[in-house]
Amino acid sequence: MALAWILKDERMTSVIVGASSVNQLADNLKALEHLDFTVEELTAIEQVLLGIA
Repeated sequence: MALAWILKDERMTSVIVGASSVNQLADNLKALEHLDFTVEELTAIEQVLLGIA
């Protein structure tokens, strides 16, 4: 989710990921399949970032 959230920002041109296994790399690449968030998800993420949740 974190990678997808970063990638949804149009100001970001790349994301550096670290993976210590092929499975971790595969999981990171799956983030590219889910770049859309619902309004509720975005609200929840923002609340966590602001320390509200």
